[in-house]
Amino acid sequence: MRDKRFVLKSKQHLSGGIIKIVVDTQTGVNYVMTSGLGMSGMTPLLDQDGKVVIDKS
Repeated sequence: MRDKRFVLKSKQHLSGGIIKIVVDTQTGVNYVMTSGLGMSGMTPLLDQDGKVVIDKS
């Protein structure tokens, strides 16, 4: 059986929409996913220095 490529790290309801943080299990890169209010998107999560957040395994 193949492991899932993306796993849910956190989920929060906000102003009628949903914000999720998902992690790519192959690269460790964290992504912000938004949905609701007629729009959705996915983008890498950045830290305070503008660098992509990567989980170390």
